[in-house]
Amino acid sequence: MKVTSAEFVKSAFTHEHWIDDRRPEIAFLGRSNVGKSSLINSLLLRKGLARTSNTPGRTQSINYFLINEDFYFVDLPGYGYAKVSKSMRADWGVMAEEYLSERDQLVLCVQLIDSRHEPTRLDLQLNEWLNFNGKPHMAVATKADKLGANQLSKQLKAIRLALKFSEVIAHSSETGKGRDDVWKSIQSAVSRYP
Repeated sequence: MKVTSAEFVKSAFTHEHWIDDRRPEIAFLGRSNVGKSSLINSLLLRKGLARTSNTPGRTQSINYFLINEDFYFVDLPGYGYAKVSKSMRADWGVMAEEYLSERDQLVLCVQLIDSRHEPTRLDLQLNEWLNFNGKPHMAVATKADKLGANQLSKQLKAIRLALKFSEVIAHSSETGKGRDDVWKSIQSAVSRYP
């Protein structure tokens, strides 16, 4: 995929702020600190378009990025970070579920899983929700460069077993591994949008 333009458009904190121009949307979902911003930057070959942070739980809004004037990458708040208040965690969950439930233009959910660990209970719950609600989705196993080939193979097998109805692609923001495969799934989803 040739990215000719990529720009941050806005952060939405409530339903009223969602963009509504009917372009297709690709949502990025995952635990706090799983590498959502790094994956977005890697896909777009941009260093700091999506802001990365060493502090999990930093993204508290739905962030829209317009790609090639054609479709949006939508970065949803991370889930599962223990050091934020319960009410803030609940707000994020409500916002994410509302977004996922109501967006007709949502053509693909990209669920990120840290390749170094088995999917968490929250990862499994989200994956089950996506399957139950018939949302087109894939899983990206991030930080693949942090494991040796044998360990990565073993971890991918475990992740695929846990997320048995999901395509799983290993990705590294450091090396670009898996970038083209993720783009193929994104392009395919966008091309099917009416």
